[in-house]
Amino acid sequence: MRETIQEDNAFVIKENGQMIAEVTFKPAGEGTLVIDHTYVAEEMRGQKLAEELIRRVVEHARETHNRIIPACSYADAQFRRRKEYEDVWQRS
Repeated sequence: MRETIQEDNAFVIKENGQMIAEVTFKPAGEGTLVIDHTYVAEEMRGQKLAEELIRRVVEHARETHNRIIPACSYADAQFRRRKEYEDVWQRS
């Protein structure tokens, strides 16, 4: 069984109780979150799990009225590819 949950400042995908993917973020001043790390277990890569987790952080930012600085390279690439993230993208 696979589930996506929020754990503190991270969204995590677990399968049978084991973490298989995560994206972490941290507050960076008032109204801003920094996505600082994305991880997917090697055997699970290519299944768009990291994409799903970035989407969850974007949804969280919208719900909490935050903007996002995509500091990790994967998050930055996703934000550059997806126009629908423009509303939460805090550009430097």
